Amino acid sequence: MSKSEKAGVSLQRRRLRAGRLLLRGVAQAEVARRVGVTRSTVSDWNEMLNAGGLQSLKRRPRGRPPGLDAAQRRALIARLKDGALAHGFATELWTLSRVGQLIERQFGRLYSESQVWRILMSLGFSCQRPSGRALERNESAIKKWKQQRWPTLKKTLRNKAGSSSSSTNRD
Repeated sequence: MSKSEKAGVSLQRRRLRAGRLLLRGVAQAEVARRVGVTRSTVSDWNEMLNAGGLQSLKRRPRGRPPGLDAAQRRALIARLKDGALAHGFATELWTLSRVGQLIERQFGRLYSESQVWRILMSLGFSCQRPSGRALERNESAIKKWKQQRWPTLKKTLRNKAGSSSSSTNRD
């Protein structure tokens, strides 16, 4: 159990102890002293106790609830494997934005790109960058261009002995 989980359990015990004391009719100031919290905290807990009983003082999960259940996660994997074209995108390239749009259309959940990335990582996907090379690429023509044409286009330093225009020397 992590440190924060232990602290949460400890706080829950204090809330429940305070709740039991309040149910027995102990004054809020005395409950605060016994449990080691402020009177305003005991007052908040008393309101919770009156509204929902001891159950309302139990620990609740923190943070945003998970958005996609196991079945939806499996469905997402299947849809990603169908390809981007199958889902109306112009190319087969899946981007975080496109995956986010797919999730929103299919499951009604809107996520930021960083959260989409976390979801994909948890599903075992990794970043795959396209090579960016054309299928029609002619390697021999490229090699010839690099050897013959590029040297004539490349700039060279003409007068190495001449002074620089930004010289700070007094001539």
